[in-house]
Amino acid sequence: MNFDGKVVLVTGSSSGIGAAIAIQFSQLGAKVSLVARNEKKLNEVAKKCKDPLVIIADVTKEDDAKRIVADTVKHYGQLDVLVNSAGICVGASILAENTMKAYDQVMATNLRAIVHLTHLAAPHIIKTKGNIVNISSISALRTISKEGFAYNTAKAGLDHFTRSIAAELASSGVRVNAVNPGMVKTDLLTNMGLPEEQREPIYEFMKTFTAQKRVSDPEEIAEVVVFLASDKAKAITGANYLCDNGVSVKVD
Repeated sequence: MNFDGKVVLVTGSSSGIGAAIAIQFSQLGAKVSLVARNEKKLNEVAKKCKDPLVIIADVTKEDDAKRIVADTVKHYGQLDVLVNSAGICVGASILAENTMKAYDQVMATNLRAIVHLTHLAAPHIIKTKGNIVNISSISALRTISKEGFAYNTAKAGLDHFTRSIAAELASSGVRVNAVNPGMVKTDLLTNMGLPEEQREPIYEFMKTFTAQKRVSDPEEIAEVVVFLASDKAKAITGANYLCDNGVSVKVD
């Protein structure tokens, strides 16, 4: 696959899946815009890409969202691919006092911000006959956590948003797809301050939820995203690609 001359905007690209996606696109010749709130981590990812545009921004802030798209188009002159990878996970019980705060926080990042960025980017992507890839989750299809209703609801909404926008933009030559990862080794546990000897038992436990008894690396998810954004996937739109190591088919 070759993305020479293509401009790819990746949100949430300072770590984990988003970082892996941005790096792979850059390695395949794309001009990348890196977007995240954490400047230090984003600059570390930028060192692994070729001449990227680094944008420090919060996707939930309207002015930041406008700046993300505007700066990318101004810098590169076009936009071919939007990858909505930014996301958060905040657990909350429906009985908890902070329920609505957690719900609003998750929905703002995991769904509303994606709708807004897609709205802003779509006119530019129509011009290039490009495509959009949304990072969803197996949680859109299967309840993994008892206190994950906000995250699950946002991801389920994202899946339907993906299909709806795919239907609307198909006549304009734009494809829209989603990738639904399962258990992935990201920086989440590290950011929680857990040393490796504490992280590994958690990953071993996570494997028990999967039919294949394994947890994915971010690079595996990135490979699927890159494929969906490439011309090799020109017949694919409105699809959800499960990358869950068999969580969805595991029989207890």
